[in-house]
Amino acid sequence: MGKIEAPQHLVVGHLNKAHGTKGEIFIWPLTDHPESTFVPGVVLYLGDENGELPADPATLQIDASRAYRRGFLVRFQGVQDRRGVEGLLGRYVMRSMDQIEELEEGETFYHDLLGMEVVTVEGQRVGEVIEIYELKPADLLEIRGPDRNFMIPYIAQMIRSVDVAENRIVLDPPPGLLDV
Repeated sequence: MGKIEAPQHLVVGHLNKAHGTKGEIFIWPLTDHPESTFVPGVVLYLGDENGELPADPATLQIDASRAYRRGFLVRFQGVQDRRGVEGLLGRYVMRSMDQIEELEEGETFYHDLLGMEVVTVEGQRVGEVIEIYELKPADLLEIRGPDRNFMIPYIAQMIRSVDVAENRIVLDPPPGLLDV
């Protein structure tokens, strides 16, 4: 698999349902920074139902926005009524990477983890990250090893370091975890 190329756009929300008759749509946020993503003036790109960006994506500029339940009610420029919203339902919206907030110290985009080599603190090669599952109480890394796959919790007690430049995760598993 190896390191994947960084995307030019990140999925930031899912267009869930129409709200009222004046062109508002409920967006389920899929970003750590919804307060700066779903505000008037921000331009989003319209993805498909699978979170993929077409070759020539439509752009949607936010005209108005307000927090609502666990998401946002948004009105886009040019979308005046419920009929205009219905053509957007079930799709994802994306934001250009150059508009995404800088990461805090120690933070990593999940797409950067895909393809990373995983080794133990002793230097034993475990494998390479092939998938990340966002679960509660902890996200899981699926690691393809030479003989089998491993599911490793992405928690501070196990992950000693993540080095994007070196494309490497150093893991300190409890005794027996890699033997199971």
